[in-house]
Amino acid sequence: MNQEVTSKPHSQQRPWHTRLGKSQPFLDAIYILFGSAFQAIGYSVFIAPANIVPGGVYGITIALNHLTKGMFGFAPDGLPIGITALFFNVPLLFLASKKLGLSSAGKTVATFLLISFFTDLISSLTKDVGLIGNDRMLSAFYGGAIIGLGVFLIFKAGSTSAGTDVLSRVIAQGRNYKLSDTIIAIDSIVVVFGLIAFGDWTVPLYSWLTIIVYGQVVSFLQPENPKKAVFIVSNKIDEIKEILLKELEIRGTLIKGRGMYMGEDREIIFTTVERKKLPKLKESVKAIDSNAFVSTMDASHDSINKPSKP
Repeated sequence: MNQEVTSKPHSQQRPWHTRLGKSQPFLDAIYILFGSAFQAIGYSVFIAPANIVPGGVYGITIALNHLTKGMFGFAPDGLPIGITALFFNVPLLFLASKKLGLSSAGKTVATFLLISFFTDLISSLTKDVGLIGNDRMLSAFYGGAIIGLGVFLIFKAGSTSAGTDVLSRVIAQGRNYKLSDTIIAIDSIVVVFGLIAFGDWTVPLYSWLTIIVYGQVVSFLQPENPKKAVFIVSNKIDEIKEILLKELEIRGTLIKGRGMYMGEDREIIFTTVERKKLPKLKESVKAIDSNAFVSTMDASHDSINKPSKP
């Protein structure tokens, strides 16, 4: 007696947790969760207890926490670092959305809310626990490394924690400033504010050490170029162009091309984008034309400076 065997589609045979684990939104959520937790651990366990001001919004709030100790009855230990950071991050998010067209606003909001929540939670749990005693050098090293790991995971999810890098990008936009120089300048101002708040000349030393370690960890974990060159070939190039310009705020160049097989003339879009924007770009293109061809490669952007006048 023959039995009829019906096979289910491959996607239905896989366990639900396997399918979920390969879902990009799920992976992004995991990266943001762990990235936020690592940043919070770095700030609350290592950086703040050692009176280190590593630039950025949390450098400001660590200094404000110290200045406001015993000032308010509702916060005898000073203004909470995490909650106070929200009063800076929320306006910076609106600034980014208006000036820079922030495309990952939802992820960014989730990120800085989680960092704020985890920072104050961990601070309350480890208030009287000294993991490495009073060794500020180790605090700067471990704190910077853990924060760097957290930032890498958040970048991997295509998110950002807002912060003063948003202000740096707004200042550099449309001007002949290097973004890296602007970030260093703003972080240095925050470090000087920490020096004034704590009245301790060792604060800048350990703060800049933390910034260096954090930057090196991010560079080590994410060595590839943050820019991607993208070529898009499609029969619906005008529709794709409108989406890139109006929704993603991505500019590019139209290149005239000819197919090798049929010899048909066609237009090709060439552009460069930040790596974190690439998944959204591909998703938007495929939504318009599922047969579109999208090719990417690492890109470097070198600006040619005009000679200065004598």
